[in-house]
Formats: sequence, structure tokens, C-alpha cells
Amino acid sequence: MPRDFAPIKRRRLSDAVSAQIQDRIAAGELRAGDKLPPERELAERFGVSRGAVREALRNLERTGVVALQAGARGGAFIGQGDPSLIGDSFRNLYQLGGVSLDDLTEARIWLESTVVRIACERATEADLAALAANVDEAERLLLAERYEDKIDIQVEFHNLLAKATHNVVMVMLMAALMDVMRDFAHAVGGERTDLTIRARRRFLAALRQRDAAAAVAEMTEHLESLQVRYRERMRDRRGSSRA
Repeated sequence: MPRDFAPIKRRRLSDAVSAQIQDRIAAGELRAGDKLPPERELAERFGVSRGAVREALRNLERTGVVALQAGARGGAFIGQGDPSLIGDSFRNLYQLGGVSLDDLTEARIWLESTVVRIACERATEADLAALAANVDEAERLLLAERYEDKIDIQVEFHNLLAKATHNVVMVMLMAALMDVMRDFAHAVGGERTDLTIRARRRFLAALRQRDAAAAVAEMTEHLESLQVRYRERMRDRRGSSRA
């Protein structure tokens, strides 16, 4: 480490420790995989107790900034980050009522419209093959009446589409949204029709033709139709529960 850590003078000592470590990461002085000094040494450098250092490291571990490893060669290492935490935040907001189905659908239309346009330009033959195989698997599960398993496959279609942009930020944003949609879809139950599968095949035809306008229109129509079907299933579930 090129610089020493400065003594902490704030009340929330663990927060201040965390902030200094994050500052070093932002400055490029600490990189993924770097090992931090032992707790005792960190406590001396920061001028705080080992308990404050331990709490700071655990907080950073929860956010994916630090990875704590046990054993003789263990310790605290700068992590790679955890994109799934974005999805966890969205999921918590949805479960607490801070995000509605309308909000989710609107955000999905905006995001997927951009993703589709980029995918039309960048998707490789391997990307197209993965998307087609996903639709084939969803159809197989439908015919086998494995409706709940089909949900996960159909959610993965959107993640594969985001990967076809070859942009890691788009992949993370899509994964976060689809984590919420997976929970929601399982809550209302798997769809027992082939409406989504047929929509996917039309969409893939436009994508293969690199027709961005047609592909965006097909995806938007599908998401709006899906929202209506979700509402119907939610209403049916509420009615059956009251009965």
C-alpha cells in the first residue's frame, strides 16, 4: 500500500474505516484480489479497535467490496463486486411495495427497447443460437406441463438477450430487473399457454433480420400483453383465496 491509513476521528468508526478502504479502491491503490493487512495491523493504522475494523470488513463483504476467507491463507481480500446485490435491492423495494407492476413493466419496456436495438447490431450467431435454444427448451417444458420450471427458462431469455449486447452494464441492469420478475412470476404461477413462446419466435425472426424496429415493436407488444395477463392471474388468485 503506497499510503498509510489516517487515524479515525468520527463517531461511527466502522463507517469511516469502510470509507477509507473504498477511497483507496476508487483511487486505484487497491485492486480486486489485493489482500488487506490483518485486523490487528489495520486497527493500529486506523487508530481504532479491532471490533471497528471487523465490523467495517463485514459491511464491505455484504456489498461485495471485500471477500473474507478463512484458513491459514485466508484474510480480507478486495472483491470483484457482486452485481446480484442490485437485484436484491430491487427485490426488497418490490416486496415492500415501493415498486409496482406498472413501474416494472414501464422500466422493462425502456430497457429492453435499448437492449434489442443494440442486440440487433451486435448479436453473434452464438447469441442467436442460445436464444433459439432457450425458446425450444421453454416449449419442451410447456408440453411436459412443467410450468414453474418454464418460468426460469423464460426469464433467462431476457438475460441472454442482454448478453447479446456485449455490454456488462446492460447485463447487470437486466439481471436486476429479471430477478424481481422471476419472484413475481413464481408468485402468480406459471403460464399454461404458448403465447410467450409464439411471441419469442416472432421476435427472433426480426432479430435475425437485424430489423430493430420490428424487434422492438414485438418485444413491447409482448411485455404489454404479459402485463395484462399477469393482472388477470393476480385477480384470479385473489378471488380463489377469498373463496
